[in-house]
Order: sequence, then structure tokens, then C-alpha cells
Amino acid sequence: MISKNPEPRETGPQRIAKLLARAGVASRRDVERMIAEGRIALKGAVLTTPATLLTDLAGVTVDGKAVRPPSAPRLFRYYKPQATLTAARDPKGRPTIYDRLPQDLPRLIPVGRLDFMTEGLLLLTNDGELKRQLELPSTGVTRHYRARAFGTVSQAALEDLAEGVTIEGMRYGSIDANLERRTGRNCWIQMSLTEGKNCEVRRVLEYLGLQVSRLIRTGYGPFDLRGLDPGGVDEVDRNQLAQFRNSLK
Repeated sequence: MISKNPEPRETGPQRIAKLLARAGVASRRDVERMIAEGRIALKGAVLTTPATLLTDLAGVTVDGKAVRPPSAPRLFRYYKPQATLTAARDPKGRPTIYDRLPQDLPRLIPVGRLDFMTEGLLLLTNDGELKRQLELPSTGVTRHYRARAFGTVSQAALEDLAEGVTIEGMRYGSIDANLERRTGRNCWIQMSLTEGKNCEVRRVLEYLGLQVSRLIRTGYGPFDLRGLDPGGVDEVDRNQLAQFRNSLK
């Protein structure tokens, strides 16, 4: 049963980075960077430390614009197309997800990232604490991928990934990998993992001697791509979101 009571909120002073993340401005780390860049002010005075404690966001501005108080957590599914960057802007001028998303959406931040050429499911939220909850390895949310790769690999080699693997000093945890089908020297591989380190799937498959030509994230927890075409976006039912959050570790 889904509780009808609102999620309890912390009371008392909190760090400004946490409050701004909850309001969907950016992740805590990005808020700290924005403070260092002098982009955040309180009652006209530019803030110099992310250790600033506040009880609310009254008088706080970002790039000169007042910050709206946090609203109820919302979650959206987005089919990120290839050749788009999961970022607000790119110094190299490459297109970002915000160039492709509809303009009538609320301010949203991505849950995790997909690299430039990876396509598929990208979750977006207005709530920084929800973003953090979904990204933490300790919550155990499973990410699902399909990869098309050139080369030869055995099912036994893929099953060995369940024990984890260390590549150039980086330890990757257990991965459930299965050979879906093979056509000539190309194959499709299904992979599920809970860590989501940077470029993890590509690096692990390259370690096995494969050259990835297409990578699709097909699912994140209980959410998948069903009903979405590349570039498509829709909102997750709020009852479904509440039920999912209650199920997390």
C-alpha cells in the first residue's frame, strides 16, 4: 500500500548545497562548483562557501534569478538520442539533452549520465535528493543495457563478470551479462549492473576484446523505454514513484 502522507522533511538549518539540490537547481557537487564560480548569492551578497546554513531559500539567487522553493518530487523518462551530451552546456558546442528536451518541462536534472554516443533511458527529476537516492550504489538500483559489439566472446567469459573485474586499477563490481545473439562477427549482449561507473559497460566489453558500435540503456530500476521513441519524454506516475522509493534500501 502506498502511503498518502507526504515524505517527512528535515527541519532546522541545512547546507545551501542540499537545499538547492532539493529544489532541483543542480546536484550538490555542481552547486558547490557554482558557488566557487560566484553564481549564487544571498540577499545580493555573493556566497563564497558551500557550508552556508539556511532554513529556506528565501533571498537566494542563481545567476541573478530567484530560486523557487522545492515542489513535490517528480520523475521523467527520457529516451536520450545518440550524439547528445548529458550536461547543461558544452564548451565544444556539441548538442546537449537540454537542446533536445521540450521547453515546457520544469527545471530537471539527470539521474546519472549517459556518454555522448550512448542512447536510451535517462531519468530526469526536479529533486536533488531523489537524484542522489537513485544514484547511490548502496540503494542497489539495477541499470540494464544492450550492446552491439564487433568481435568474439563466449558466454563463459561473460559469466565471469559476475565476480567483478579490475581494469587498469579500477574495480568494477558484479555484472550480469548474457550473449543475446550473434550475426557473423557482430553480437548483441545484455548487461545488468548496479554501480554505473563512468563508461563502465564500454570499458568492460573492450577489456574482453570487443569493439562497441552501439550502446542502449534499456532500463533503470523498474523503469524502461516502453512507449518511447528517441527524443521522447514522459512523466512517471507519482504513485508508482512513491511505491518505488519505499522499496529502496
